[in-house]
Amino acid sequence: MPRHFKLAEAERLLPDVERALRDALFQKAEYQRADQELDRQTQRIRMAGGSRVDPGPILALRARRDTSASALKDAFEALEEIGALVKDLDVGLIDFLTLYRGQEVCLCWKLGEDGIHFWHGLQEGFRGRKPIDRDFLENHSGESPN
Repeated sequence: MPRHFKLAEAERLLPDVERALRDALFQKAEYQRADQELDRQTQRIRMAGGSRVDPGPILALRARRDTSASALKDAFEALEEIGALVKDLDVGLIDFLTLYRGQEVCLCWKLGEDGIHFWHGLQEGFRGRKPIDRDFLENHSGESPN
């Protein structure tokens, strides 16, 4: 069952969300660097055409890539445990579910913003962001619909 947040509750979680999000971004970049280097080394070995190769550097690259993949998975699990929904890792876009006038909507936060200032419907996404106003504040809840 999804978790629904009041604005203040979601904002209190932002430091933890930001920490996990930055870790996920770092691990993704590390994974990509190791994977690209592994591809370059594999291509170099193929071009060498059967010459004797020391497997140590290749095994180290694989281990680095696999460690980053595992750490990235852990960062995503931390965000999921908090209740944050990663919408776009590359730009740091996060949603928190809430209820507004009985309808499920999203509180929307982007890495670098100083707080949660926008919301949008489930189908609208980032482009449909609307400023959080007094009406929204008075008519949203963190209670589950059941």
